[in-house]
Amino acid sequence: MSTMNISLPDALKAFVGEQVAERGYGSSSEYVRERIRKDQERQQLRRLLLEGAASVLSSPADAAWFEQLRGRVRGRGDE
Repeated sequence: MSTMNISLPDALKAFVGEQVAERGYGSSSEYVRERIRKDQERQQLRRLLLEGAASVLSSPADAAWFEQLRGRVRGRGDE
């Protein structure tokens, strides 16, 4: 694992310290790594949503479609 040094204003450093203490992180590095991972997840979700919004609808998302989806989730295999 490589290291990275960052400079923070006192207010942000204090905030990170509070998060470490209050939320059970082992270190400020652990807190920052988690926040970066969460940002990566958010960006991936945004990409997927934009791809979905730009895609062509193959069938309407009506009541029958949702019932079929529920069936697949329940393991019935309704397709």
